[in-house]
Amino acid sequence: MWHWLRDHQRRNILATPFPKTWETILNTNVAHYKRLNETERKELKDLVQVFIAEKHWEGCGGLSLTDEIRVTIAAQACQMTLALPHEVYRHVESIFIYPSTVVTPERQPGMFESNRMPVLGSVPILGQAQVRGPVILVWDSVKANARHPETGHNVVYHEFAHKLDMLDGHADGTPTLSSKEEYTQWVQICEREFLRLRSDSKNGRHTFLNAYGATNEAEFFAVITEQFFDQPAALQKHHSELYNVLKRFYQQDPALRDETINARME
Repeated sequence: MWHWLRDHQRRNILATPFPKTWETILNTNVAHYKRLNETERKELKDLVQVFIAEKHWEGCGGLSLTDEIRVTIAAQACQMTLALPHEVYRHVESIFIYPSTVVTPERQPGMFESNRMPVLGSVPILGQAQVRGPVILVWDSVKANARHPETGHNVVYHEFAHKLDMLDGHADGTPTLSSKEEYTQWVQICEREFLRLRSDSKNGRHTFLNAYGATNEAEFFAVITEQFFDQPAALQKHHSELYNVLKRFYQQDPALRDETINARME
């Protein structure tokens, strides 16, 4: 019954034509939108309509929500799942957006908590994803990242990669995969690349991969997702096996997509 109701509601959502003003936002703010083929663009627009309608959106820190904010965020989150089951964001119920960098409050230990780890102080963040909780984003970073993918930094990809990782209830850097063979390949390649990045970062060696990925396995997955979509050709060149495991997981080939677009422009 729930699935019937959900599907019925989504059909009603998609019965409304995609607003022309939203199309303008996609063309202006989301650089990757222009790299999609017509079929992918149509699929993305459908996903955006449903995503915006089904999630709770809240402006924080004095930010007034606009269609530009919702569409820009939704398009990037949904681009990641173009070839994935559409329920992968089922645990994303709320999205909180701040105008600029937000500082988290100092975490106080619980009444029955043993202080075996240092209590973290206030930390400035651009985004945050919580297990079975909201996604928090900073609008000025979201907009800049969406317009300039060449930087390899994208807070929406990063935080929603965490949400894909958290589908099994915790963040460990391994999302839900389709087979035992895929899990084996994922662990072998990602563990090797993670340890290599950690060693390079510790010893001050320059790496193509963002050094923040050396923090832990969860951050590693989020970072390589950013670079998979934003710097696909370079990732494929420097870390071909890593590129291939992400290509298999996301069922997309952004390097080929960019190569096709570049060939058309020549």
